[in-house]
Amino acid sequence: MTAQGRTNGDITRTMLSVLFIGILITACIWILRPFFTSIVWATIIVIATWPIMLKLQEWLWGRRGLAVAVMTVILLMVLVVPLVIAVAAITAKADDIASLVKSLSAFAVPPPPGWVSTIPLVGDEIAERWLQYTALAPEELAALVTPYARAVMNWFLAQAGSVGTTMLQFLLTVIIAAIMYAGGENAAAGVLSFAGRLAGRRGEDVTVLAAKAIRSVALGIVVTALVQTAIGGTGMIISGVPAAPLLTAVTFMLCLAQLPILVLLPSVIWLYWKGEPLWGTVMLIFTIIALGIDNFVRPVLIKKGADLPLIMIFAGVIGGLIAFGVIGLFIGPVLLAVTFTLLEAWVSRSEQEKGL
Repeated sequence: MTAQGRTNGDITRTMLSVLFIGILITACIWILRPFFTSIVWATIIVIATWPIMLKLQEWLWGRRGLAVAVMTVILLMVLVVPLVIAVAAITAKADDIASLVKSLSAFAVPPPPGWVSTIPLVGDEIAERWLQYTALAPEELAALVTPYARAVMNWFLAQAGSVGTTMLQFLLTVIIAAIMYAGGENAAAGVLSFAGRLAGRRGEDVTVLAAKAIRSVALGIVVTALVQTAIGGTGMIISGVPAAPLLTAVTFMLCLAQLPILVLLPSVIWLYWKGEPLWGTVMLIFTIIALGIDNFVRPVLIKKGADLPLIMIFAGVIGGLIAFGVIGLFIGPVLLAVTFTLLEAWVSRSEQEKGL
C-alpha cells in the first residue's frame, strides 16, 4: 500500500471515530437532558457541603451510610422544603395579587420631592411623569398598576412551572446528591483524571479552583440569603405585615439577587403609613439587621474563595431564573462565578508568564 493510501485510510478512520464519538456524546446528552438541571444543582450542593459531610462522618463513627442519610435529611429540611413552600406560597397567592392591588383604594402618590427635578438630563421628565401619577385618583392608580402586577406574577409562574414539577426536580436533586455523597471520592478522582488527560497538571489545578469557587459562592450567596430571609420574614410576621409568607418567599428570591431591600423597606414604609409607628420601628430594626448581616456572614463563608461582583450575582440570578427556572436562582451565579474565577486565573497566569 502506498503512503497516500495509508494517509487516506487514516483520515477516513479518524473521521469515522470522531463521528462515532460525537453520536455517543449526543445520545448521552439527549438521555440525560431531563436530569441535567438536577445533576448540575446536586453537583453544586455536594461540592459546597462536602467538608460538612466528612465532619459528620467522623462524628458518626466513620460510617458513610449514616452520614449520607443525615445529609439527605438536612438537604430536604434546609433547601427543598423552604423552596417548595416559597413556590407554593407564590403560586397560591398569584390570583390574589391583582385583588391586593385593587384593595389599595386609599393610597395616593405623594408629590415628588424638590430634588427630583435637579437630576441631570432626566430630572424634569421624571418630575413631570411623577406629577401625572399624583393627579390620578386612587381607583385610577390601582387600575393602572393591576395589569403590571398580574403580568409579573404570570411571568414568574411561567418560569417556576407547576409546583409538582418543581418538587420533582428538587427530589431528583436530593437523590442525585445522596448518590454523589456515597461515592464522592471516586467521582472526584475521575474528574481530576479526565481534566489531567485533557490539559495535564494545569487541567487538575483548574478543576480544583473551580470546585473552590463553587463552594465559596454557593455558601456565600445561598446561606446568606437564607439567614437574611429568616430575619426579614420573622420581622414581617411579628410586625403584622399582610401576606407575610408570600413576601418572605419573594424576599428569599431577592436576597439571592442581593436586593432584599425591595421588600423589607416598603414593609417598613407601609407600617408607618398605616399609623403603626411601634411595629414600623420593630420592622425597621429587623430590616437593618437583615441588610447589615450580609457584611458579616458572607465574608466568613466566602473566605478566600471567589468573591463575585454584585452585578454578576444579579445577572446570574436573573439569567439563571430565565434559563433554568427556580433552580436557576442557584445555578446561575455559581456558573458565572466558576467562569469568572477561571478567566481571572487564566489572565493572571498569562501576565505572570509575560513577566517572566
